[in-house]
Amino acid sequence: MVNRTETRAEALRLKSIFEAAGAQSVEMDILQPAEVLLDLYGEDIRGRAYVTSDALWGEQMLRPDFTVPVVQMHMNEGAEPACYTYAGEVFRQQEDAPNRANQYLQVGYEVFDRANSAVADAEVFSLIRQALGDLPLRAATGDIGLLMSAVAGLKTTEARKAALMRHIWRPRRFRWLLDRFSGRLEVPETRAALLSADDPHLSGGPMIGLRSKSEIDARIDALREDAAVSLISDAEIDLIDALLSVRESLPAALEHLRDIAVDMPSIEPAVERLALRMDAMSDRGEDLETLDFEASYGRTSMEYYDGFVFGFYDQSRADLPPVATGGRYDALTKVLGKGDAIPAVGGVIRPELLLGLERGEA
Repeated sequence: MVNRTETRAEALRLKSIFEAAGAQSVEMDILQPAEVLLDLYGEDIRGRAYVTSDALWGEQMLRPDFTVPVVQMHMNEGAEPACYTYAGEVFRQQEDAPNRANQYLQVGYEVFDRANSAVADAEVFSLIRQALGDLPLRAATGDIGLLMSAVAGLKTTEARKAALMRHIWRPRRFRWLLDRFSGRLEVPETRAALLSADDPHLSGGPMIGLRSKSEIDARIDALREDAAVSLISDAEIDLIDALLSVRESLPAALEHLRDIAVDMPSIEPAVERLALRMDAMSDRGEDLETLDFEASYGRTSMEYYDGFVFGFYDQSRADLPPVATGGRYDALTKVLGKGDAIPAVGGVIRPELLLGLERGEA
């Protein structure tokens, strides 16, 4: 087994690669304000992070990752353009995977640059690939922006689009909403009764819970208004299904996506951004034919990414998490920048996994 001293030495080696590429070394507090992370991810994050309470500072979380505090730091005081690197421990609960570490080192590289997003994407991907050395890892790529663009272009209400956008990173919930909004899923009996104007349960009963009568009435009105909305067409649902099923080499995926864009023009800008990114990756010496593209990649584990996403895996060890992951998170900078925003992309490496796989000890 790789020990902690060896892991820290490997982390410093990886960090030095990013420093040599021009990154500024930064450190982030281990305790992070819980309010920021709860605002970003909702209560779901409590199931993955370690939360504590402080009489003076309120709820705090042991650092679940570095990206959020690095973005906060940059939006408050960073110059432009900028790139940062860091090495330190993160903490994640592993209730569903007890054999996985709940505390481990993470080394990262983050780029904030308005000049050319495609070039920045290619730079981060290639630099992390180089840092991983000659280990025969599978590289998976994707683009959350394609699905976001598809949802934005649906012929339905803004409220329904917003609901789908909120659940892009929760595939099962997203599918349930698609099926409901398209009429492929029947309205539950409880909701159907609620929407009935003559339902006796809407009045006369005791008030239970924290919502006021006016809030309950407003919610019922919103549900009734939503129930009157026209269904999303089967043709649009089929196009989203076709988009999500794309899983090919990058060049083949680009051609497939261009075919889909003929009938779904809302994704055309995202498809062209993919083409520009591929050109930039090729310019850096990446063999595009060996890179896989999965349109659904990143939807279960990369909640703040909204564009390019990638990961590196050992194909012979499906039980292990990825050795490295990353992607673009432009929208996160706007949320944490209180309206200001800057294009940003980054990635992280787990040094203990890298060492363990190199030695056959993972």
